Amino acid sequence: MARALWKGSIAFGLVNIPVELHTAVRDSRPRFRMLHAKDKSPVHFERVCEREGKPVAWEELVKGYEYERGHFIVLTKEDFKTAALEKSRTVDIHSFVKPSEIDDRFFESAYFLTPAKGGERAYALLREAIRQTGLVGISTIVLRDAQHLAALEVVDDAMVLTLMRYPEELVDIDEYHFPTAKDVRKPELEMARTLVENLADTWDPSQYTDEYRENLMKIIKAKMKGTEPHLVEHAEPRNADVVDLMERLRQSLQGASPRGARNARSASGAKSAKSARSAKSAAKTHHARKRPHAA
Repeated sequence: MARALWKGSIAFGLVNIPVELHTAVRDSRPRFRMLHAKDKSPVHFERVCEREGKPVAWEELVKGYEYERGHFIVLTKEDFKTAALEKSRTVDIHSFVKPSEIDDRFFESAYFLTPAKGGERAYALLREAIRQTGLVGISTIVLRDAQHLAALEVVDDAMVLTLMRYPEELVDIDEYHFPTAKDVRKPELEMARTLVENLADTWDPSQYTDEYRENLMKIIKAKMKGTEPHLVEHAEPRNADVVDLMERLRQSLQGASPRGARNARSASGAKSAKSARSAKSAAKTHHARKRPHAA
């Protein structure tokens, strides 16, 4: 098992559950280094002073906040220590809320909380309580001197802690203009709903792959062998102009998916009604959990 990023406990009422924090996601895309095109040697980046035009050593650097263009307030190590919170070793649960009440934009990085030695029974108890209530624990945790808002959820047999953004980090929706429901025509809406229902399915992340990553790896491996890569190609989608929106919807329904095609070919009457009910049921299942975790 990988080394824990953090060790502490979950504060659940008067109960403390010893836990360890481990990353629950990984970046699987290939990493690249900058090279000098002439001789393929790695390039090192220097910290250069704008005024002197000379490199600056790490020990000569300070951190400054630019309060207006070209004007800075310098913060010292003591300033950061003063601002830092006490290094609490607890995940403090403040409340439990319904998952559907949380805007997806609040969520950031996901981590596994694993039970430390001696905390297995209490861990399982809290996990099952959260699972049966279907709620999310809203908590705070201090990592590297900074306090983070976090959501505590259950995924299979694990408790997952997802760091969250604070409200001031979200862009106000009123800064942009969005069309209203009045802009939608009823026949278009009915056809769009049918398309959505035909595409309804249960969540299965194994169906999806990062084709960009696959193409990159094929190019890399082909260059190593001195051959040509065989890449995944996609046709450029056409713009959905308003004038032919209905026709585009009809074409989409015809080729929605094998499942959608089967629904479209269903006989009228009871069989057709049953297909519609099944599609709606699948859609509800698909949206029951707003934000599935990648583990």
